[in-house]
Amino acid sequence: MDSTTRITPPMIDLITPDWPAPGHIKALFTTRTGGFSNGAYATFNLGMHVHDDSENVIRNRTLLRKHLPGDPHWLRQVHGTRHVWIKQDSTQRQEQSGDAALSRQHNTVCAIMVADCLPVLLCDTTGTVVGVVHAGWRGLAAGIIEQTVAAMQTGCESLMAWLGPAIGPEHFEVGEDVRTAFVEGDRQTAKAFKPISSSTQSEPKWLADIFQLAQHRLAHAGVTRIYGGGVCTYSDPARFFSYRRDGETGRMVALIWMEKPDELAK
Repeated sequence: MDSTTRITPPMIDLITPDWPAPGHIKALFTTRTGGFSNGAYATFNLGMHVHDDSENVIRNRTLLRKHLPGDPHWLRQVHGTRHVWIKQDSTQRQEQSGDAALSRQHNTVCAIMVADCLPVLLCDTTGTVVGVVHAGWRGLAAGIIEQTVAAMQTGCESLMAWLGPAIGPEHFEVGEDVRTAFVEGDRQTAKAFKPISSSTQSEPKWLADIFQLAQHRLAHAGVTRIYGGGVCTYSDPARFFSYRRDGETGRMVALIWMEKPDELAK
């Protein structure tokens, strides 16, 4: 190859949420398209904790960084209810355990990883606080949305939410334990579960609608402005990673941040 030849980096496919957030609130959701990873992680895997080649993950994260005002603040997600306030200071550069990231600082990028679990973006109508929630069924049932909304300390009537791609209701098969975790606490959530008929089952199986469950939890927390939802990761292997579908797979990322006011005029 000629020494002057340059390799064009792959084009990544990014989803911009369709919601009426203030102009200085920015958010993105990545897909699996356009990166350097191979095999089960092809191609834009951003998860360092899976068994992908770390060099490829670093190259993928470098591609993503070009679309952001700063490095994302990664969390060590544990399917719990802990939220983490993200600040710019260097003492927080190490990963912290949590499943929701919040910030009131400009150009501070909050991020969570998913591969079927539901990403929930949050902001207020005046753009003073942003957040992103990793909402798997355990976190949803335990109240991660309600706790995160309360932590934002702004009137619920001023909050809005965007539901990103997640496993759809035709593919999210769960056991009786999952349904019980929701229904025992709130009978109204029963409508989010559809029974699966099978004579070979030793116990009941259900198809769960994680979008509906999240909408119910948001409404319970006082958030009524809800957008997005309905995009299934499981049924679109060309665009999305899916742990339920593939087992060994990569991770996508939901990100949100606030721009500085003086950058809006540029």
